[in-house]
Amino acid sequence: MSSQSNKPEVSQEPVARRFAPIERTLASVLDVGRELLAKRRKTLPSAKTRIQALINDCKELLDHRGEASGLALASEITDRYLALKDQERLGFFIALSQQFDVDSDSIIKAAEHYKENPDQRALEAIAHCVEAPRQKLFRRINMAPNGTAVLVAMRGHLLTHLKAQPELRGVDQDLKHLFISWFNKGFLELRKVDWSSPAMILDRIIDYEAVHEINGWDDLRSRLRDDRRCFAFFHPALPDDPLVFVEIALTADIPGAIAPLLRQEREFNPDDPVNTVVFYSISNCHPGLAGVSFGNFLIKNVVERLTQELPGLKTFVTLSPVPGFRKWLLSADLTGLVDASLIDKIKEPVGSVVKTEVYEAHLKLCAHYLLNVKSGELPRDPVARFHLGNGARLHRIHGGADLSAKGREQSAGIMVNYLYDLSQIELNHEEFFEQGKIAASRTVIKVAS
Repeated sequence: MSSQSNKPEVSQEPVARRFAPIERTLASVLDVGRELLAKRRKTLPSAKTRIQALINDCKELLDHRGEASGLALASEITDRYLALKDQERLGFFIALSQQFDVDSDSIIKAAEHYKENPDQRALEAIAHCVEAPRQKLFRRINMAPNGTAVLVAMRGHLLTHLKAQPELRGVDQDLKHLFISWFNKGFLELRKVDWSSPAMILDRIIDYEAVHEINGWDDLRSRLRDDRRCFAFFHPALPDDPLVFVEIALTADIPGAIAPLLRQEREFNPDDPVNTVVFYSISNCHPGLAGVSFGNFLIKNVVERLTQELPGLKTFVTLSPVPGFRKWLLSADLTGLVDASLIDKIKEPVGSVVKTEVYEAHLKLCAHYLLNVKSGELPRDPVARFHLGNGARLHRIHGGADLSAKGREQSAGIMVNYLYDLSQIELNHEEFFEQGKIAASRTVIKVAS
């Protein structure tokens, strides 16, 4: 990593002091629990494999009642899980699917009983039966000091196997169901990340950046200057590990290319007028939290915070990639959408120089893709689906806006402005989900025609 000498050195002592009493109490409880576990296990046969040892611990934790030994057992399970290799993890997931699943016979019996006696107790019996034992297991694992982080990592590992092992979908849904509750907006803390933030957090911002790679500490410092902002959501169980963060540029107009925003050697005068907020990168940090929505809350909270800090702000807009565009372009039947003589050229890899007719065809097809190509009832492009679902408007489309290798490969170099008009956000949001209506400017609609 370049420019290591410029890495900020920020003391972690205030945070350590704040949590030290809790950590000391937890450590003492764990010590007692480990002693109790060790005594009880002297009489038990040892497992032959690491997977079996982990499964045995999980079954024991489900039936466990002691607080100290339960905490120690949960902690041991997280340690055992982290020690597994990838193929061993798959074996563990299969065991979770098969040995910790619901009992179908019990569900049927409970339902039949409720049919005859539709009272509250019978309803509670059904609710108990339809909850897989692994949900209780996950809640108990979450008691461990690093339980939440390990469970999030566990789901991230699980997702890599889901396509080839669809029978694991029930395990995934149980974890996702719990995470939606545990990572509810009410538990999230919005923090500004700047050059004075703890080095551990800054290091993770570099690692987690998923849209425009941060090339070392100088690049990060440039993105945290006075004309830039970075905000992240944190959770009490992961206090120094961001869940999602957004990078922002403060400008005097709506940008049409990413390079000027990322340029390190840019001029900035604090007296220059600033009226536009540009959200140019949103990164979800943990694969295990896929499907747990944070970004929509993040943008709206950041808008509220920035309007308080800088009352002169008038325009809130993104500069976004179109990551699904070129994949669609290569597989789509373009007959009738553009001149047939251009189709082969349109599907060629995009270079830094593009002929005018190909450039214009790309813009037209991208507008068509964003407005008309769907996955189910929603836009196929994930970034469009996110911003339009938040109530933004498809405002402008820019060719040659991202000429990085990634930008050319995914988006054919195209980037999009989604405009967050504060007076229209809620209406756009409602019409998008209730009627499938995409809010778009006349300019974009004209490009698509």
